[in-house]
Amino acid sequence: STEGPATQALADAGVRVVLGTEQVEGHYDLCVASPGIPPHSAFFQSARAASDELVGEPELAWRLSPKRWVAITGTNGKTTTTTLVSWLLDARRGGRVHASECVGNIGTPAISLVDDRACLADGEPCWFVAELSSFQLEESSQLAPVTACLLNVTPDHLSWHGSMEAYAAAKERVFANFGPHDLAVVSDEDAWCRAVTERLEARGVPVCRIDVQRDPGTPHAAFVREDSLVVRLDGRERLVYPLADFALKGAHNAQNALAALAMTLWVGCDPDDLAAGLRGFSPLEHRIEPCGELAGVRFVNDSKATNTDAVEKALTAFAPGTVVLLMGGHDKGTDLASVAGVAAATARVVVCFGDAGPRIAEAVEAAGGPAQVLRAPHLADALETACGVARPGDTVLLSPACSSFDEFSSFEERGRVFKQLVADRIAAAGGA
Repeated sequence: STEGPATQALADAGVRVVLGTEQVEGHYDLCVASPGIPPHSAFFQSARAASDELVGEPELAWRLSPKRWVAITGTNGKTTTTTLVSWLLDARRGGRVHASECVGNIGTPAISLVDDRACLADGEPCWFVAELSSFQLEESSQLAPVTACLLNVTPDHLSWHGSMEAYAAAKERVFANFGPHDLAVVSDEDAWCRAVTERLEARGVPVCRIDVQRDPGTPHAAFVREDSLVVRLDGRERLVYPLADFALKGAHNAQNALAALAMTLWVGCDPDDLAAGLRGFSPLEHRIEPCGELAGVRFVNDSKATNTDAVEKALTAFAPGTVVLLMGGHDKGTDLASVAGVAAATARVVVCFGDAGPRIAEAVEAAGGPAQVLRAPHLADALETACGVARPGDTVLLSPACSSFDEFSSFEERGRVFKQLVADRIAAAGGA
């Protein structure tokens, strides 16, 4: 780090600011670590050795203001679910009441809102709806939300955690302080999550199992039945909502909605308010976000899909054989076998671009499905190629499976560039 207005303001307030070193000296009661610093790094270990206790920022915020927390974690779907939970908490009799704040990994540190946390009509603080990454959970110990969900666990951030087991264990820490009066909402659709459920139930923690394929048959369950979202708590169905009325498409978004509904019902929201809230919820930017149509071809921005599991889930939102899929970007060295098989089988065309493009193209071709595989150097070229092969009724879907850092500063920049390129094409065609 370098000196600037922020460090000068701290120094003026009497805080000793040390820059240019990763060796922490002295003795401290408490250290608050940035989630970007790996626990196995020399910097982190130096801070731990100098401190009686080391915590993450959400843990500190919870200790200072522990009432009314809802927590969301998982490899994919966190931001959508966090935003939806907050939206539903704010839905009251068809109106919008500021009853919650989205905090954590979604962008606003909870600690920045603790001092001015708004009070509601009942005198209690507004809800903190916390999106928590594995990094943030790694250094939590007392954090105890009213309810929390684990959406999925698939390989990600393994270089930071050191192993899949360590990564999954960090996710599971969101339930570390749960007891018989709390509700853990956990996917029933991957082995890592099912193992978490088994351990929670062995502790006597109530678990609401989420499954978009079938009814888990448990007293607490959230599932899809006859194209409707169904939530059952304490053996009683509390809400049934038609999927066709929910704007976010795809099996993964059905799962996100089920998790959000289970948590908001648990904390006392009215089912009619929740149904009204679902009807008014719109897709988030960069997450299967419709961004235009030209000559019968739809364009969808899913730039947030920076890992393979997110792409596989995105493809469930579209009929097989109707997608021209754009995949590529910075190559993280991820195993491509699964996503390549899904893309080859369900997309009509796969356009591979960026640093990872050649490796993705080879993987999709090796998978042997019916999808045509094309190559392009950059995102703009990939869109040009996609438009050249797209037919009326197709969807050109940017769902890259890669980070953006070969060409862009962030997935947000990549998505906005894509949307601008699409808008330019539509404008050039006279909006046809």
